[in-house]
Amino acid sequence: MSACPNAAATTTPSDDPACADPLPVLGREVTVPLVTGGEVTYAALDYAASAPALQRVWDDVAAYAPYYGSVHRGAGYLSQLSTDLFENSRRTVAEFLGCRPDDQVVFTRSTTDSLNLLAAVVPAECEVFVFETEHHASLLPWRDARVTYLNAPRTPGEAVATLERALAGRGAEGPALVCVTGASNVTGELWPVRELAAAAHAGGARIVLDAAQLAPHHPVDIAGLDVDWVAFSGHKLYAPFGSGVLAGRADWLQGAEPYLAGGGASRKVARRADGGVDVDWHTTAARHEAGSPNVIGVYAIASACKALTDAGFDALVAREHRLVARVREGLAGVPEVKVLSLFGEDAPRVGVLSFVVEGWNSSHFAAALSAEYGIGVRDGLFCAHPLVRTLLGSDPQDPGECGAPEAEPGERSLNAIRVSFGAGTPDEHVDRFVRAVRELVTDGARWNYRTEDGRCVPDRG
Repeated sequence: MSACPNAAATTTPSDDPACADPLPVLGREVTVPLVTGGEVTYAALDYAASAPALQRVWDDVAAYAPYYGSVHRGAGYLSQLSTDLFENSRRTVAEFLGCRPDDQVVFTRSTTDSLNLLAAVVPAECEVFVFETEHHASLLPWRDARVTYLNAPRTPGEAVATLERALAGRGAEGPALVCVTGASNVTGELWPVRELAAAAHAGGARIVLDAAQLAPHHPVDIAGLDVDWVAFSGHKLYAPFGSGVLAGRADWLQGAEPYLAGGGASRKVARRADGGVDVDWHTTAARHEAGSPNVIGVYAIASACKALTDAGFDALVAREHRLVARVREGLAGVPEVKVLSLFGEDAPRVGVLSFVVEGWNSSHFAAALSAEYGIGVRDGLFCAHPLVRTLLGSDPQDPGECGAPEAEPGERSLNAIRVSFGAGTPDEHVDRFVRAVRELVTDGARWNYRTEDGRCVPDRG
């Protein structure tokens, strides 16, 4: 199959963004053993969990590594260089996100950490509205707030209408916050963020966008979308090392006690006459960045932001749309496969699709893809248990991640399989995945599998 089968005869890859080459990523030449014998180049199709690092990011980090030093307050040359790199990275991320002049960019460990930080600074008596379709990172942090969980909508318009009704019915003044994903980590479907932001603001609420799955695939513009905050993770944005970002309005961040208390968050600490301690906290982003920061991780995020910007999101989106269409067309030819969706088959989505296969346990199917074809996907409930159970129509008391320990190959699946890809995915990996699904459904697994700790693994005797 050609790299761009739908291109016109006179079109060259440089003319058509959909025909652009994948961005170079680490691990693209790694081979893995097959249980049936031999080795094959690994097809990493689990980008929604952690995307491979861009080669450019790795090269930038390697070039900086010999100059690594302490950040802030150090008098030495390497400390000053590292401090400049850290703060320049903050500006790069702000540009990447289209931040407003007064917005703050706070570096965290992950999207989960970012949303827990926001949950820690919301004003007292804040009312939080969250759709049940959220990833646990945005579903669970609001334990100290009054939370209203909204049912899964079945159209983008229904999502907006549901939020409008909820805000109209809250019947109280005071702070309110809406938390919504930009792209589902289960279905890949794009949510109507701009419309939800308008509804939130009209209802007297602020809104935070979980962009963990959106930012690696589409441009995110805080000002253009009119959201109050954005959260995302570096490890999904082709940047390793465990860093994340919370960017947006500064007032709640400045008005709350630091998320973590310690060095870096404080400007001045003094003993009082009564033996206590007085602290003058920073009002900048440093207020919530106590401790030694992850300079490497922050620089990696900034490098990834530059790489994606330089590659051009128009080309990245066009190419990914083609890969999504390729996967969906391939799976549509297998009647036993059911692709999960909230908004319908034609809903716009990023390179994330979840599905079940009639007659197969999902763990067994995913294990066979790995062991017999060298394809890495994910099975389970994807840290979005309420959403996946809604889509599967399963009982809320059914076993959680990875299925029941007693589940055997061939039993009805209580989980789903997720395939996800992005800017570094070669066409061949997508084609191999579609071919493998067809062969497994038609011919069955070529190897025996057993259940071990709730997961299906090859039975090597």
